[in-house]
Amino acid sequence: MAKNKSKKNRPKNSSKKVWNQFGSQIFLALLLLLGLVMFYSALTENRSQTEEISLSELAALVLAAKVEKIAVAGDELSVTLVDGTEKLSKKETESSLSETLINYGVSGEQLTALQLDVTKAGGLGYWVLNILPFLIPLIFLVVFFWLVSRQMKGASMQAFSFGQSRARIIDPNDKSQKVLFKDVAGAKEAKDELMEIVDFLKNPKKFLDIGARIPKGVLMMGAPGTGKTLLARAVAGEAHVPFFYLSGSEFVEMFVGVGASRVRDLFKMAKRTAPAIIFIDEIDAIGRHRGSGMGGGNDEREQTLNQILVEMDGFEPNEKLIVMAATNRPDVLDRALLRPGRFDRRVILEAPDINDREEILKLHANKKPLAEDVNIRVIAQRTPGFSGADLANLMNEAAILAARENRTEVGQFDLIRSVEKVMLGPERKSHILSEKEKEITAYHEMGHALVASVLSYADPVHKVSIISRGHAAGYTLKLPLEDRKLNSKNEFLDDLAVSLGGYAVEQLIFGDITTGASNDIQVATSLARAMVTRYGMSEKVGPIDFGASTVSHLGDVPLSEKSASESTWAVIDGEVSALMKHALNRATEVVTGNLDALHHLSKELVRVETLERADFETLLKAHGIEPKVEPKLVSEIAKATL
Repeated sequence: MAKNKSKKNRPKNSSKKVWNQFGSQIFLALLLLLGLVMFYSALTENRSQTEEISLSELAALVLAAKVEKIAVAGDELSVTLVDGTEKLSKKETESSLSETLINYGVSGEQLTALQLDVTKAGGLGYWVLNILPFLIPLIFLVVFFWLVSRQMKGASMQAFSFGQSRARIIDPNDKSQKVLFKDVAGAKEAKDELMEIVDFLKNPKKFLDIGARIPKGVLMMGAPGTGKTLLARAVAGEAHVPFFYLSGSEFVEMFVGVGASRVRDLFKMAKRTAPAIIFIDEIDAIGRHRGSGMGGGNDEREQTLNQILVEMDGFEPNEKLIVMAATNRPDVLDRALLRPGRFDRRVILEAPDINDREEILKLHANKKPLAEDVNIRVIAQRTPGFSGADLANLMNEAAILAARENRTEVGQFDLIRSVEKVMLGPERKSHILSEKEKEITAYHEMGHALVASVLSYADPVHKVSIISRGHAAGYTLKLPLEDRKLNSKNEFLDDLAVSLGGYAVEQLIFGDITTGASNDIQVATSLARAMVTRYGMSEKVGPIDFGASTVSHLGDVPLSEKSASESTWAVIDGEVSALMKHALNRATEVVTGNLDALHHLSKELVRVETLERADFETLLKAHGIEPKVEPKLVSEIAKATL
């Protein structure tokens, strides 16, 4: 039974893997043998086509005066007749050709009339023709065993190199991969912080002479796409030092000890080329809190982290080696990584503001032909919250849109469309709404837009459309006039009312509710719950944070999200419900008080399908609703979108 079980558990593809490993080598060896045989056949082909005659026949031809020339090469005779025909023959080894012919009755005068050419036996052709039949099998065997041994050697060498570091190295002299601070737009504070690292790598003596200790580790924290990796490469480029790059997940394998071995090998390599920079991307993959009790004492991730801690703490004071790491989850990192002497310098990268976004857009627009109507400032105003990667993608999508329409320049309209594509997804032109669905969607979106335009603390509307994008049948694009770091309670209350504007319109106009408001309800509920449990914006609950998790005694591992009693959660649920109902009542009041504007704007939206900011605010003014923006800004955006 055990034998059958072992056969059953054996991988089905094992025989295929063996054949794939050695079958190709056998095929190459056979192919080489075939080539050698064909080469030898080509050499002997002409020889086999020439007729071979005996010495008696040769003597008869000489006596008949039909032989013009005889070429002697060892025992081989090449006979050329008077009519140009060539024959082959062999002479006796013990005697010369003349003696042999005289013995066959050829006279001296006839021999004198012949042209005899005697050449020394040998030469490349001679040796190839004689040795090649024995050499071909030998060459075949040698090549075959060499290929097989190389395959086995490669497998064994791979096993020995399993613990070696897999870091990619960017040489400081490689101009094609070199990045400088001028290639990174925005992030001024981060650049100022990192200039100290550059200065230390370039001129460490002034720091060491005064007794200063440069940070051994720099932890770069920020949302995805904010430029952490790019800034790390820029530091290496400015300092003109080697840059060792790898991801945290590349340390860990299924075998225990491999990650720690790779860490040792990485630091050994970097120390040989110091001054240098080691950059570990996504360090949270191996730097999470230890002591959770999961994985036991042989947890590979913990061993790798322990080795990193030892290597970083074992630096000599004068070693010019700096470890940089990036993460968007600094809250899960082990405390030992963040203590002084390891990652004691932290650089925070936030989403760029409007000025930084403008610089980033200009940087990515350098190699793109822009039309005269392009206004980068307007695009920067339309992209609050975009990261550097989002802005790079925006410029690329705009270029793709222009190329798709066979234009040689990127226009403002391409940039505006690419903003919406990055935010919401591509247009779903095949998703055609029925007339009824089109009307419901238009009223729904205009409900959002109308409430946002009337309430004082809501952001102004930039665009309203009933053209499907992504999963949305329509959308209302509202953006702040300026970047905000803080949000007030009044702003949140207005946002709740705007989110439920479409829901209120469906109830009021159609007397029914569709599934189109599901995402609005989800977003509004999350915001209302955050106001109560995190921001202290509820009078009944007060300034208490109920979003924090409890922590186990084994380590900083969240065990439960339940941080309040059942009665307290009942109060919280009641407050969330009250905020939602209050927001719905406000949205209903705004819509009820502006029914004429709602009907007119909705019908216009059904007709044109998309209303840009300037057209929308013109219609608002016609119904006595004043827009919230200055006329100058409206005119700039109107010119950009025409």
